[in-house]
Amino acid sequence: MIPTTDLCDEFRDQLTLAKPIFRQFGLKRTFAGPIKTVKVFEDNVLVKKALETIPEGSVLVVDGGGSMRCALMGDMLAEIAVNRNLAGIIIHGMIRDSQEINEMNIGIFSLGTNPFKSIKEGKGETDVPVEFAGVEWKPGEWVYADEDGIVLAKEKLK
Repeated sequence: MIPTTDLCDEFRDQLTLAKPIFRQFGLKRTFAGPIKTVKVFEDNVLVKKALETIPEGSVLVVDGGGSMRCALMGDMLAEIAVNRNLAGIIIHGMIRDSQEINEMNIGIFSLGTNPFKSIKEGKGETDVPVEFAGVEWKPGEWVYADEDGIVLAKEKLK
């Protein structure tokens, strides 16, 4: 993947920068791909379903409302993403099992960690535009993420 710094140098007017509110987890430090979205609140049923069904190479963007009261993903869900060869995951919420996740070949950005698991009611929405970190995440648009930041583009740039 082209570093976000190089993308910003070449395509500045075509990129939107997400606010740097995330921590990085997993062995994969850079990733890019088309956005697929899930909007939930303290419930990860639709997160699991999306991980099992979105196309290979996609980036799952989870709007968890910024809740820090429970985790929306742990090592078992991260393992699904690894096995399905998803590009990465961005969660506006928390994860757990961070030690295990940090040994997996996946890239995850989240607000942090919390040992509590989520509820399992299946409430929420999929494939809808969501807004957090100062940007709108639209299904089908592209996201590029690495240690220097997360940028969004309307289409694949390189």
